[in-house]
Amino acid sequence: MQFKLSKIAAALLPVTTLAFGSSVYAAEAPTAEAAPMPTDDVEVIQVSGIAGSMAESARQKRFSSQIVDAVVAEDIGKLPDNNIAEALQRITGVSISSDFGVGQDVQIRGISDNRVELNGRSTAGEGRGGISLEDFPSSFLKTVEVVKSPTPEMIEGALGGTVSMKTVRPLELEETLAAFTFDAEYADKTENYAPKFTAAVGSNWDLGSSGTFGASIVLSYLDRELRQDEFITKQELLDVDLDGDGVADEGNTPQGKMLVQSENTVNQKTEQRERKAYGLSLQWAPASGDGNIYLDLNGTKLTGSQQSYSILDVGGDVTTTADSYQDANGVLHNYTLEGVKLIPKTISDFSENETYSHALGSEWSLSDQVRVWGEVAISHSETDRHDTEFTLRPVNRDVWNENGGYTSDADHTTDAYISGGSGKLPSIVYEDSQVLHNPDNLALRTYVHDRDRIENDEIAARFDVEYVEPFAGIDWLASVKSGVRITDREYEFTRSDIEFKDMYKSAYYVDENGDPTGEDFSMWIDEYNEMSPGSFVTITPDNSFDQLGKSGQNDLLSYTVYNGKKLGNPEAAFADVQSALTGTNYATTGSLNSNLEVDEGEYKKIEEKTQAVYMQFNLDFDDLSAVIGGRYVETELDSTIIENGEYLTGTNDYSDFLPSLNATYSVSDDTLVRFASAKVMRRADFDSLSPASSVNTDVTHATQGSHTLEPYRVTQYDLSVEHYFGTGGLMSAALFYKDVESFTITDNDCIADTAKTVSEQNVTQWSSVCLLDEAGVSQSNIVNADPGMGDTAGYNYVEGLRLDGKTGINTEKEINGGSGWIKGLELAYQQTFDFLPGRWSGIGVSTNYTYADSEQPDGTPMEDISKHTVNAQVYWEYDAYQVRLAYNWRDEFLDSENEKRISRIGKDGYGIDNNDSPEAAGYDPTAGNSYREARGQFDVSASWDINDHVTFISNVTNLTGEPLVYKTELGNDWKYREADRRITMGLRAKF
Repeated sequence: MQFKLSKIAAALLPVTTLAFGSSVYAAEAPTAEAAPMPTDDVEVIQVSGIAGSMAESARQKRFSSQIVDAVVAEDIGKLPDNNIAEALQRITGVSISSDFGVGQDVQIRGISDNRVELNGRSTAGEGRGGISLEDFPSSFLKTVEVVKSPTPEMIEGALGGTVSMKTVRPLELEETLAAFTFDAEYADKTENYAPKFTAAVGSNWDLGSSGTFGASIVLSYLDRELRQDEFITKQELLDVDLDGDGVADEGNTPQGKMLVQSENTVNQKTEQRERKAYGLSLQWAPASGDGNIYLDLNGTKLTGSQQSYSILDVGGDVTTTADSYQDANGVLHNYTLEGVKLIPKTISDFSENETYSHALGSEWSLSDQVRVWGEVAISHSETDRHDTEFTLRPVNRDVWNENGGYTSDADHTTDAYISGGSGKLPSIVYEDSQVLHNPDNLALRTYVHDRDRIENDEIAARFDVEYVEPFAGIDWLASVKSGVRITDREYEFTRSDIEFKDMYKSAYYVDENGDPTGEDFSMWIDEYNEMSPGSFVTITPDNSFDQLGKSGQNDLLSYTVYNGKKLGNPEAAFADVQSALTGTNYATTGSLNSNLEVDEGEYKKIEEKTQAVYMQFNLDFDDLSAVIGGRYVETELDSTIIENGEYLTGTNDYSDFLPSLNATYSVSDDTLVRFASAKVMRRADFDSLSPASSVNTDVTHATQGSHTLEPYRVTQYDLSVEHYFGTGGLMSAALFYKDVESFTITDNDCIADTAKTVSEQNVTQWSSVCLLDEAGVSQSNIVNADPGMGDTAGYNYVEGLRLDGKTGINTEKEINGGSGWIKGLELAYQQTFDFLPGRWSGIGVSTNYTYADSEQPDGTPMEDISKHTVNAQVYWEYDAYQVRLAYNWRDEFLDSENEKRISRIGKDGYGIDNNDSPEAAGYDPTAGNSYREARGQFDVSASWDINDHVTFISNVTNLTGEPLVYKTELGNDWKYREADRRITMGLRAKF
């Protein structure tokens, strides 16, 4: 593998090597907070308990040369929360996103594009961002830092900040350590107990003249099962006749329409996740103490599966009743959807993911003034994912038999009466109460299996050198640091699949020559169950939406579907479908693997090389210190796709100069004022860098990237005041501003692809299908059929256009857009009231508040940014007992854009899907925006030191069971989601 340095790097490298001198300086790992910490007059804090953790985090913040916040483990392998992301949400300016109620990713000052590092190097995940924070065991870590203001030595790629995870090195141990933790986690929806186990052993040995050798190993195991319930509706702005006089009544929306929900969907997902992880660290230092050599090996293996049961009703004509009304937001209540069709669906996802991050490095002091260090690191992520989908369709068996096969009038429909909602699960009652259970109505519809393989590798090498004072005649120049880093990264995505679509109406029996026999295929679920017993189950969870609450009867909460456990065995499920289709035009032979075909249109390969060089000056003017310098980085990108059987590669090269300044002024011994300024950049995610088109199973929507995308580029400014008092007491205030120079924005085109649309496109959800002005000709504007046409007329209209080749695929692309900004204020306060008498001295508090505002090029706010965020922790610890109550509250924020189900709902109320064409009539940049409603969550933890070695621990996550509620731009609910309340109890032992 060959690397090339940029011309500037090649020129600067000899300059850095001139700094070598002739005496000894103690070796230290290259870290972002490289400012020296005084040791003579600063008490060294032994981290113990919550108060000790708070005090150490304040100490690290105080003596950093940057704007940094940290979470410090209360003890070896014990962060304040059982999940890294959930621990970080306690930090000022940090919020998190979750999946199945478990913290997953962090947003730093509202930005999700951040770096996750382990001991200063990259981690590996499926994408660019590194490993998911829920997948790395928190028990491995001693400290997690959030670095908000970068220095030149830091690796580029973080827009909001860098999450720096740090493990214990063997030579840091003062004595031999053995620590064990065993927890049992109870999830109240799945009613499952999950084992969690961690073991850590470490020591170091004095080898006399041969130096000192240390070794540590940490092992972790987790096996959990969680469930997530979700309810989604489609929202339409329609003209509605409330009083039955044949004239549409005025709606309480900007254009006088009313908001009507349809396509009601319940998704109930159960996730099983098994995680095995290890961390091995070996370290040797010579007897002289001049440096050390280390080898770090870290890896995780995840085996996970999801069983998702879903029921969706589609279509239906709106009919008002005597008790129909609209509320103040124009939402229609108490009405009937006549003639809805239902689609029961089972999805089984199974994936295996192996990651590792290894490094071999050395840190060395060559003299009193010179130290050097170098490292070679490799990170690897490999994912093998299997997704299988099996859907049914209600079809009237009597009509099917009378007609001698399928005709459209055999589709079994029913009327749905919808009432309630607005903060609770709406009531949905079907006229045919057995529509989702009667085997005479349920036939096989679609079987799809996808197999994805993702490989993501990076090799990185870096070399750094630092020259420290004294500099002749320049007393204020404390040190000069410089270095180079080169990387080679490769990302590859491959998909293979097989699909049997619309079996109930498209499959038919054939003779030995492949000619139709005239007999249509019919396979009802009772017939299939006779062939393969146990293939279908009835889903009726008794704790569905118990956090949200229900408005009344909801028939979507009980339905018959294909058994997810059987679908979780892809080969066996395929064999059953294959047997059922014997003798038809869908017949196949061989195994599932032999029938999978590579989807060339999905193939993506990104090869990326970077070369970076930096120069950093550490300045010291007594009360004023500063770190100033710049980082120059070149990026070379190759993006490969497959088109018509040929590999096509596009290239893009660009460079960035990233200057930065971090200045700290000591107003007094306890009060600091900081100012920071920097330019930062973030390369686009790999999917966004590939022009390969990813099309959904209905062939109605797709996403597509471009190798010509430029990275995000941001100029940021920070100003903070920090006051420290007592033992770990802290009060701080900070202002920040980020000027985003190169947003990526979404652009939608209606792409003509008659080879797919005419034969494969499903127009059941006809009002979401984009229409072409001319058959076979793509167009930039998105046109949909008028949803007010009614379901039957609308379906027939769009179906006719599809057969004529005049429907397209609504394709979403990312393009570089204009500029925007983020600005805000952070306030923090923490204190332990150790001046109180007796047991009251163990009371402490930590709280913070963040205000943030933002704007994208189209004038809308940025995603994931709440204007107001509050975190508060109150704790008490005394003798052998600890109790902590933590609360996190986030104001409403923009969660996502271009949501398909609400694509016509915007602040102007036009009822048109048009949010990316400013020159077109009815343009509304807010159409399709989804907001997550303001929400607060309580978490509580407690522990009891049984003796000097063993501690009983417990905690509850989401104590009061708070659901997530999502709203449209007009303020009406369109999605609800809730997950398990998690209760953990266990023992921790340390010897």
